Amino acid sequence: MPDTPSGLNHRRRMLVLAICCMSLLIVSLDNTVLNVALPVMAKDFDATLSGMQWTIDAYTLVLAALLMLAGSTADRIGRRKVFMTGLIVFTAASVACSLAPNLESLVAFRMVQAVGGSMLNPVAMSIITNTFTDPRERARAIGVWGAVVGISMAAGPLVGGLLVDSVGWRSIFWVNLPVGLAALLLTLRYVPESRAPKARRPDPVGQVLIIALLGSLTYAIIEAPSAGWTSARTLACTAVAVAALIGILRYEPRRAEPLIDLRFFHSAPFSGATAIAVSAFAALGGFLFLSTLYLQDVRGLDALHAGLWMLPMAAMTFLCAPLSGRLVGSRGPRLPLLIAGVSMTVSGVLFAAFDAETSNVTLFIGYVLFGLGFGFVNAPITNTAVSGMPRAQAGVAAAVASTSRQIGQTLGVAVIGAVLASGVAGSSYARSFVSAGRACWWIIAGCGLAVLLLGALTSGRWARETARRTAERLEEPEDAEAARAATGS
Repeated sequence: MPDTPSGLNHRRRMLVLAICCMSLLIVSLDNTVLNVALPVMAKDFDATLSGMQWTIDAYTLVLAALLMLAGSTADRIGRRKVFMTGLIVFTAASVACSLAPNLESLVAFRMVQAVGGSMLNPVAMSIITNTFTDPRERARAIGVWGAVVGISMAAGPLVGGLLVDSVGWRSIFWVNLPVGLAALLLTLRYVPESRAPKARRPDPVGQVLIIALLGSLTYAIIEAPSAGWTSARTLACTAVAVAALIGILRYEPRRAEPLIDLRFFHSAPFSGATAIAVSAFAALGGFLFLSTLYLQDVRGLDALHAGLWMLPMAAMTFLCAPLSGRLVGSRGPRLPLLIAGVSMTVSGVLFAAFDAETSNVTLFIGYVLFGLGFGFVNAPITNTAVSGMPRAQAGVAAAVASTSRQIGQTLGVAVIGAVLASGVAGSSYARSFVSAGRACWWIIAGCGLAVLLLGALTSGRWARETARRTAERLEEPEDAEAARAATGS
């Protein structure tokens, strides 16, 4: 049997899946661990609320800006090569983060971490897509992939809380070192090289426009509470974001090989998966940020006990992700998306309208419901994003899905932090936190409702027909000719 992704035996395919999941684990674990450590880091560096936002958003922002570049580059020069480079950069930057002398250097090292992280998840998903060619088998593999997010959520708060309370917050970055090195050695041994049949040319103008759009928008949202929503700085950043968006919409369609092919979005399932990813991960980013600050700064819990309180959410995500993958494989994405939307919406409303955080029982129920919803949403997003696209563009399609997740998490932390900062300004922090947080919970509930409505709209017969027509337009001429020869038409 040839040593190509689609020709690997079952054992080798499972090893490839395990290696890809290891890369997802360190990237996901890094964010969940960091959330628990935020209050302690803020005291150590004397950081403001916006400073805490930047420790998360500097990472997710760079990640979102470079994911599509990493995906297309991997398709062009080799997925294993890019994947291994990402592991080296991410692991080395994690060591640098643990040695950061101040907040500014920590944020800078987090950005370097993100450069490495951008070469991991979309490339790993592209490797999985090309390794598991059977749709049902691929859906199950993606379900396992989604379960790793649950594992990182379950382990992150506990591991982070234990390390922060016993060793210090700097130790949270040490976790990435053994996993990163093991994944690197296993990749060298077991993952075959693969690339797209036809190389895509770089798109530097498109890349600059995407960086300008995401960077200026995030900066405007995070800094607006302190600088003023109508200040010259905020308005200038907003203008740059709008100009960059217009530039993307006008420039990218004119390129023969754009960084992101806007024709992808003619597919209703693909567009729906993108919007659902933004909504779901905005809810997740806001949920983790808000919960961490509430549990430690308002309830006065230490990092470990705050992590224990977040365990119900993480456990439900871990349990529901593989179930969601099986449902997607057997019944399609519609049911998992509806379950996810309902659960996340009810959780947000429970906090926003009924002050769920003021009672241990309702706090527990709210966390369980959010974890259940988030556990069901990840597999249908990924499967829908990549399943209708030509395999030659699997890296770009997977990168768009991953980019949507990071954009969502970046915006979630930025918006929730900005609303919270505006609400607690000039008041007693602990006393005003619950009332200021109510608006934040309504935003999270709105994100859950968006998941529900978009899931229902983009998973029916009409949506599947748009996906079929889009795939035909995107098919490379030689691929279409090969398909006609195989069917004898």
